Amino acid sequence: MESKQEIIDFIKEYSGNIKIQNNSNICDDLGIDGDDFFELMQKYSDVYDVNMDTYLWYFHSGEEAHSGLGGLIFKPPYKRVKRIPVTPLLLTQFAKTGKWDIDYPIHKLPKYRLDMILNWIILSGILIFIVWIYKNKA
Repeated sequence: MESKQEIIDFIKEYSGNIKIQNNSNICDDLGIDGDDFFELMQKYSDVYDVNMDTYLWYFHSGEEAHSGLGGLIFKPPYKRVKRIPVTPLLLTQFAKTGKWDIDYPIHKLPKYRLDMILNWIILSGILIFIVWIYKNKA
């Protein structure tokens, strides 16, 4: 059976951070966020055989990449909900039951990531402009 100390040691090994308490918020207190948090949760799921079917990343972690100009106009998912901290205590509880079991608040996200779509449109426009300038100089 998984103990709190076993989970803390798992996080220490992953993060290199030795100051971890039962109630340490993995993202805010330990600075594990974005892709690093995603990888930690994936490894946690594999090592402790936790079913993550109901896991919603955006309640717990931000994204690695900056949300760009699109994020200034359209909020990314993690900025649309109130964050729920992930702690060693919480991970221990779910490792024991083998299931991610958080009752997330009722929420609604847009069908499409408008922030990302706008970022791609802006990037495409810049690339087209650069190509156009390059061709007109030749």
